[in-house]
This record gives sequence, structure tokens and C-alpha cells, in this order.
Amino acid sequence: MREIKMIVIHCSASRCDRDFPFEALDRYHRSLGWKGCGYHYYVTRDGRIHVGRRESEVGAHAGPKYNRHSIGICYEGGLNPQNQPADTRTEAQIRAMHSLVADLRRRYPGAEVLGHRDLPGVHKACPCYDVRAST
Repeated sequence: MREIKMIVIHCSASRCDRDFPFEALDRYHRSLGWKGCGYHYYVTRDGRIHVGRRESEVGAHAGPKYNRHSIGICYEGGLNPQNQPADTRTEAQIRAMHSLVADLRRRYPGAEVLGHRDLPGVHKACPCYDVRAST
């Protein structure tokens, strides 16, 4: 069993005015040579939570150093219609993500919840909002 130390939140870096469903994300990750979606969970704009990798599997979302001990959650969006980083989460996504993170925190007590951008050496806006301030 993996020791989970972190729950890392990501965005798909897709525009909020265009659909980027789970199937498209999965196809994209497969095109990179991965075995499928690199995240454990993907939350679409309608608040639906899609399972990517099983929690028992190492993800492909934050680099080898962090993937071994983390769960990756990604939400659909993160870019406004002008293609700029923005918190584009819908109310349905916010509710679903809060519920999912609460469940994961119960099952992995002590796991730190942070945004991809909060990891050392990461120089991007992902997930385009301050995760630490909202948990």
C-alpha cells in the first residue's frame, strides 16, 4: 500500500468556454505514451468526478519525486476565454472537489493538500487558485 503524504490539485489548463471531457484528457495522456489518465480523479464542469488511476497506483501528475506519495486531482478548466490562467471552477466543481478532498483527508489523515504550483520548483499557475487558502 502506498503512503499518501499529499493531495495535489491541478487544472487541465483548458479554456472554460470549451469542453475538455475526461475522454479527451485520457486520449491526450495516452498520446504521451502513458497508460491513461495521469490523475487519480478528474472533475468536469458539471461536478462529475471521474476516476483516472486507482489510488493504489502511482499517478503521473507532479513528477516522480511527488507522484509516489500523492493523489492527483484535476479539474476541467483553469483558463478564461482569453486563454489566461483563472479560477474557472463552477459551483458544481467546487462542491465536488470539497467533498472529494474531505473524503481523501479522512482516509489519508495528515496528507497535505496543495496546488501543483505550491510544489518546489514548479513555475506555473496550476491550478489557478490558492488551494491552501481554500481548504
